Amino acid sequence: MHLSMKYLAQVAISFLFSSTAVQAVSLQRRATICNGHAELCTRGYGNVSFVGAHDSYAVGTNNLATNQDHNITQQLNDGIRMLQMQVHNNNGVIQLCHTSCALYNGGTLADYLSLVKTWLDANPDEVLSLLIVNSDNFAASAFDTVFKTAGLDVMSYAPPSTPVAASAWPTLGSMIDSGKRLVTFLTNNTDPASVPYLIDEFTNIWETAFDVTDPAFDCNVNRTEGDTASQMYLINHFLDRVLLQQPVPDISQANVTNSVSGPGSLGAQVDTCVTQNGRPPNFMLVDFYEYGGGSVFQVAASINGVTYSPTSPIATPVSTTSSSASAGSSGNSAVSVTKLVFGRKQSVASLVVVLGVMFGAYSVA
Repeated sequence: MHLSMKYLAQVAISFLFSSTAVQAVSLQRRATICNGHAELCTRGYGNVSFVGAHDSYAVGTNNLATNQDHNITQQLNDGIRMLQMQVHNNNGVIQLCHTSCALYNGGTLADYLSLVKTWLDANPDEVLSLLIVNSDNFAASAFDTVFKTAGLDVMSYAPPSTPVAASAWPTLGSMIDSGKRLVTFLTNNTDPASVPYLIDEFTNIWETAFDVTDPAFDCNVNRTEGDTASQMYLINHFLDRVLLQQPVPDISQANVTNSVSGPGSLGAQVDTCVTQNGRPPNFMLVDFYEYGGGSVFQVAASINGVTYSPTSPIATPVSTTSSSASAGSSGNSAVSVTKLVFGRKQSVASLVVVLGVMFGAYSVA
């Protein structure tokens, strides 16, 4: 009897220190704060609204090809939870460029993802989304290589099957507990069998129109490849104006565009969406997010049913103008306007305008 009890004690001790036991204990851990709020831990990812930075990498001032004032680390610190980017093939390297690398080159995806990894490591209770516009049709395997180098593949959530209905996503708490708290959407060329964590955007998310110049933002479906009744959805809430036949960010209206309420505001478009679709948007892409002093985050908090109470003020605007034709480090406005036009749409009419600017026949406001 004495030997039997000793044997049982040894078995119990062995079990406690076995990998199975360690796993069982680890599963008891539960996130208590998720994306800044305890209330969101039990909320499904598809039932939360996130503020996203449109062209998050396109940072700068006095440059028509930029959409943000602050780098992605500051964006994330302030509350941005979706980083949207556009990638291009620059001599075989996945590069973050705005329409073309000649117009705006934001560096490599590898460097960008290194910053994302650093931030995620420092903020273990946050779920973050990436939206990659795959402009030059890179294969999913090319992205996989970069994600693995950055160490983000092991942090990436891969759904067991796709598409995923908005109501079928896991809770933020379970994603944080599992360590799979980075969700990456790719616009095309996904390969679920080989790289399951790169999730096809348009079978899982529908979008409203972009390059909008009318402040009366609607909430109509503009792009989708799935069932809009069950998909998550994204609103492109950034106002453009037309310069030399091209849409450019209207920074002069950014405080209004990003505001909580009023004509042309983010809050007003959300209200339109709720009326029209019966539920708020999951993602709200904005330009120059800090205009409004945190109003875009206040809108998201209201949608999510939580209190917006930042522990420190968000960054302040640094953009000084939306009408300057200066781009990059060059002070030559004619050359900069040429880059803007030819980086987007090459047309005879645009060429005439550019030549007119260069030779003084036209002036740029």
